[in-house]
Amino acid sequence: MSTLSYAARDSVTMFRRNMKRAVRYPTVVVTIVLMPVLFLLLFNYAFGGALGTGIQGPQVKGDYIDYIAPGIILMTVATGSIGAALGVCMDKTEGIVNRFRTMPMSHTSFLTGHVLGNLVQTALGTAVVTAVAFAIGFRPDATALEWLAATGLLAFLAFALTWISAAMGLVAKTVESASNLPMPITLLPFLGSAIVPTDTMPSWMRWFADHQPFTPVNETLRGLLMGTGIGDSGVVALAWCTGLSLVGYLWARSAFHRGARR
Repeated sequence: MSTLSYAARDSVTMFRRNMKRAVRYPTVVVTIVLMPVLFLLLFNYAFGGALGTGIQGPQVKGDYIDYIAPGIILMTVATGSIGAALGVCMDKTEGIVNRFRTMPMSHTSFLTGHVLGNLVQTALGTAVVTAVAFAIGFRPDATALEWLAATGLLAFLAFALTWISAAMGLVAKTVESASNLPMPITLLPFLGSAIVPTDTMPSWMRWFADHQPFTPVNETLRGLLMGTGIGDSGVVALAWCTGLSLVGYLWARSAFHRGARR
């Protein structure tokens, strides 16, 4: 059996382990689903009347729910990344990571198992939030191909954020700090175009909102689902996802091997 085959086998084993733990301890999965659903209901029903009437422009099409639903779906992906930090840090603080380091197994499989397991949980949360959005009036006009492209973009972003979150779990000292480190990731969509267009913001905030990673991803997602203009947002979004994936993977690998040398 080749080295790649061993790594794939060990990764599947780690993936199964993480999925079993998610079933036994569903708190993280519930949080991934509950928080975005609450945000969706809050912004649509509590703030939608005020915010929706003031939103105009080429990126707006349909009711306010049609504007914010892609942004809340994006928030679900960002929120889902926290699970990887918690899972990795729990394993590290309980000492099982050190045990894995001494076993005849692919060391990358530990991280790969966490990343794959967290991607499944994030996909579940995204599906639930999307279903709730449909139930309260979200009406995208995307074709099957556009839905496929939107799903691929969300999966790519989730992959990137999960690797970054896994690295944060490795460098965190406690589980509590591991849950706090990824919080800026979950807040960044609010500072983009998820809730309101960036041109309604003060100039200094608009510059940051336009140049942070979530805004081009959000505009691409909204364009695919609602038929609004995408422009160069698609290329920028893919570039951000690629860069974040590479940074997260290298950071996680470095943190894992650095811990092994201690």
